[in-house]
Amino acid sequence: MKNSYGLVLGFLTVLFWSTSATAFKITLRYLDVLQLLFYAIITSTVILGAYLVINKKFKEIFRLRPGEYAFYLVLGFLNPFVYYWMAVTAYDLLPAQIVQPINYTWVITLSLLSIPLLKQTFSKIQIAASLICYAGVVVLSYRHNHASGVGINYFGVFLAISCTIIWALYWIYNIRSKQDPVVAIFLNFVFSIPFIGAACFLLSSFRFNHLEGLYGAIWIGCFEFGFAFIAWISALRSSSNTHRVTNLIFLTPFISLIFIHTVLGEEILLQTYIGFILIISGIALQKYNDFRLMLIPPVNKKTDC
Repeated sequence: MKNSYGLVLGFLTVLFWSTSATAFKITLRYLDVLQLLFYAIITSTVILGAYLVINKKFKEIFRLRPGEYAFYLVLGFLNPFVYYWMAVTAYDLLPAQIVQPINYTWVITLSLLSIPLLKQTFSKIQIAASLICYAGVVVLSYRHNHASGVGINYFGVFLAISCTIIWALYWIYNIRSKQDPVVAIFLNFVFSIPFIGAACFLLSSFRFNHLEGLYGAIWIGCFEFGFAFIAWISALRSSSNTHRVTNLIFLTPFISLIFIHTVLGEEILLQTYIGFILIISGIALQKYNDFRLMLIPPVNKKTDC
């Protein structure tokens, strides 16, 4: 029963995240990138804070050491501020069907960055997974240009790829966090508000002309951030087999393409399917490699008596 509850919450989170690409594109019709992020982050912070109050955990945010606050300040700068600024800008410059699959190459980026930062080894399987995955990126960005007859914005492609580095760095450094996950995410969002607020003040404005834009930002704050994070963390906590739950996340790109086609009206091109299959294949190969390494027993070192 516990595992079933975890899977239900996991699938619910997948549905939430599957709407994100479509929500970004629709909201960007009414707000600019910084405005969207400002109102979405405020919404998410309120939701996460309310969750902590209801569960009597809000007082935990005042029990950290100064160095821990600095740590979460850095993480909040990385994500949501820098990561989503880059990611949403990519959505502003490119069709959703290009950006969304590229975002999932963060799994490969994470494995590559783990080599210098976590001193992990680079296997032949990782090389193959990386080549397959980034071949999919090439197909999505280069061939899509010729197929559609519309010039591709390569700065948008650069941002979509680069933000996976920010996301991977965020999760590598987040490993050090020993706080309750919701407390940690709440602090990340709280500390990101001054950054996004300053950027919005200097480069944009807080005023908006259409309520549709505010509704879209609130939706993103609820279902890309707040409720989605709470549901995902609850899913992991409610399942004795977290591997089954985490694998659900890779349903997101498939479901997302359905929303992109039916709601946004984007024609899903053949190049998108080919690039998408290559990226998912590379990610699956990387996941297989990670699982294989988990099954290898550690080598016991003998010491002289």
